[in-house]
Amino acid sequence: MTLAPLISARRAFLGMSHSPLLGLNPISPEDQSALDSAMQHAKEAVHAFNPELIVLIGPDHYNGFFNELMPPFCIGTEAVAVGDYTTPAGPLNVPCEQALALADHLMDRHFDIAVSRRMQVDHGFSQALQLLWGDDLKTPPVIPVFVNSVAQPSIARLARCRALGEAIGDFLNQLPERTLLIGSGGLSHEPPVPTMQHADPDVRERITVKNTPTPAERDAKTERVKAAGMALANGEAWMKPLNPEWDLRWMDAMASGDLSALCATSEASIAADAGNSAHESKTWLVARGALPQNKALPCPVRSYRAIPSLIAGYGVMFMHTNH
Repeated sequence: MTLAPLISARRAFLGMSHSPLLGLNPISPEDQSALDSAMQHAKEAVHAFNPELIVLIGPDHYNGFFNELMPPFCIGTEAVAVGDYTTPAGPLNVPCEQALALADHLMDRHFDIAVSRRMQVDHGFSQALQLLWGDDLKTPPVIPVFVNSVAQPSIARLARCRALGEAIGDFLNQLPERTLLIGSGGLSHEPPVPTMQHADPDVRERITVKNTPTPAERDAKTERVKAAGMALANGEAWMKPLNPEWDLRWMDAMASGDLSALCATSEASIAADAGNSAHESKTWLVARGALPQNKALPCPVRSYRAIPSLIAGYGVMFMHTNH
């Protein structure tokens, strides 16, 4: 698939699931082929769009943000990828002044946005950049926007995520750059991410106090998540199944731009129907909210596969404005 340069489009959206188990757990040849094709098409679409600026909205999995201080949203003026699982470590190409200008704009729009001058990000941010630009993370300038998706009660509600996207879109209206908004996360999935309701006080402490895991601790975590993926693939009852119907409804809302209907969804139903980590799908909502709403936009890439061994309802979706 080769796409003509999208030189007339000024803004584009890429919704992309992520999984730390990519390349670690086996998947069927059919799923692998579909995933490879979706990734290649998304990469071609992004490079045809040729973004001059990226706003990357992603979550964290207790690698950069902890319960000692957990903001609903945070902008990074500098960011470093920790290199968890098979993702690369190293600095992101963050334009500090533009990130600060976005923070100023959001404060003026009554978003009490947190700002990190030393943001640490994990695969929730870096995997999308890795798949699109490679392991060296040599990307166009990228503003990272963290969205808390794991730690209640400060997970932002659907309508607030939509409003944040709209406010980011208003900021981008002032800029000349072609901008790609990436929502990295979701869709339905419930990996073994601990919560503050965990019975073990040591686990609660680990997700409260910011720390750098030892190589042994990181390896043990990887093995736990790999085992959980295989348990889901084997249909073991302790793993919550994926929900393709929920995922496809979410993608339909992105395609139609009818975000009001999506925001009428019950917050409690997200975890109940699609898993605790399905709140990551709100990264798509923020990114899509920055584009024109209530209208279908050109959508040359749309793909979905439910892949249990990756603990991922894996969606990839690219759309762009007409000008």
